[in-house]
Amino acid sequence: MELAKFETVSLKSRPELGEIWVQDRIAEDPSILGLGDLILKDKERIQPRAGRLDLLLQDADSTRRYEVEVQLGSTDESHIIRTIEYWDIERRRYPQYEHTAVIVAEDITSRFLNIISLFNGMVPLIAIQMKCLKIDDRVGLFFTTVIDQMTLGLVDEDEEVQEVTDRAYWTNRSSEKMVDEILVLVKQFDESLELKYNKFYIGLAKNGQPNNVVTMRPKKGFIRFEPRLLLATETQERIESAGLDVMDSDNRWKRFRIRLKPGDIAKHKTMLSELIREAFGTQAVN
Repeated sequence: MELAKFETVSLKSRPELGEIWVQDRIAEDPSILGLGDLILKDKERIQPRAGRLDLLLQDADSTRRYEVEVQLGSTDESHIIRTIEYWDIERRRYPQYEHTAVIVAEDITSRFLNIISLFNGMVPLIAIQMKCLKIDDRVGLFFTTVIDQMTLGLVDEDEEVQEVTDRAYWTNRSSEKMVDEILVLVKQFDESLELKYNKFYIGLAKNGQPNNVVTMRPKKGFIRFEPRLLLATETQERIESAGLDVMDSDNRWKRFRIRLKPGDIAKHKTMLSELIREAFGTQAVN
């Protein structure tokens, strides 16, 4: 049997196989990029004062979105900057989604591989090289991921591995028993959650894995209760109007820090249960 011979075609030299043609092929079947089961959300998406995003794709089973920019020929500075700019605009406009920038080009040179690698880790970025293959009178596209998104570890994961303690570590803290009262409230929403003792905080675990919708830090005479919530002014005002002591908020990890003294949990049981319920909801969005 004679093997078919494929010919590599330069898309940039073939006007009938231009950038719009490539976008249409990806739009018809986004899975050809090799990023999983994706859904087309938009094409040539207008960006405020910044042109048009080639393709906006979304994972069929999650809230991850991909901002995709296509370039014929070799990638260049403007292509990289434009891709990151569109990714930044989309993530600011729609923060409820996880966003990943995707560069697609016929040739991603070693120079720009180095530049893209510098961004990766700070900007979730994927670089995909595409080839157009021709056999007889038919053509097709082939995509190869040359730089994948770097997955950064979570602070919870790092502490779980290296800073695990036990209940005895916390027993000399007078407010440690209040943690059990919080656990009772948490179990209203998920019976399988248990306390997870770490050096710097007490968190939660489900089947041995961290699930820190709330964390607690026992101190002498009080505990610091930290639910993961949307850090809106309205939320803080509602907590304070209920009579709870809001110490501050952690913008990075999206947690309010609330001081609870002995008796506060029973007194504010309804409000605390409401905050825990909202924390579970925020986890689902994230």
